[in-house]
Amino acid sequence: MLEPLRQGLPPLDPGAVSDAASCSLPARHEAVREARQFTRKTCEQWDLDHRFDDVCLVVSELVTNALRHGLPTCVPRPTGQETPVRLHLLRWTGRLVCAVRDPSHGSPVTRAANDFSAESGRGLLLVESFSDSWGWQPMRSGRGKMVWALFLLRPPGGA
Repeated sequence: MLEPLRQGLPPLDPGAVSDAASCSLPARHEAVREARQFTRKTCEQWDLDHRFDDVCLVVSELVTNALRHGLPTCVPRPTGQETPVRLHLLRWTGRLVCAVRDPSHGSPVTRAANDFSAESGRGLLLVESFSDSWGWQPMRSGRGKMVWALFLLRPPGGA
């Protein structure tokens, strides 16, 4: 799971992960709410309440994009098959990574900041604005991609 996160990030030692949590998300609009609830609970457990608003906004955008653009349309899945969208939260001492996996091979597309007429595509501009960096990577398995956002963690009230 960490391999897609290596591109564009400072060196990450998988053995140094302090905490990790993930959840499967259903291919329904309610998944965004479920992702926010999971993120809130995880941030509380990790004493990251002070970062919740930014992290939650980014998670909402990443999950929304995965649901809108990362799922094949009208393809029913048999019961018991792996959920196609998964949220991962990984915390190191000084950083938090939020990553959303979906089955699409297509790259995320951002719209120009001044393209106000676009009906969609501005969510990644929010991800870019609220996180310290973000990116995406095809899964090594060849099945889908991972879109991630990195947050540098500073103590509450710290500079």
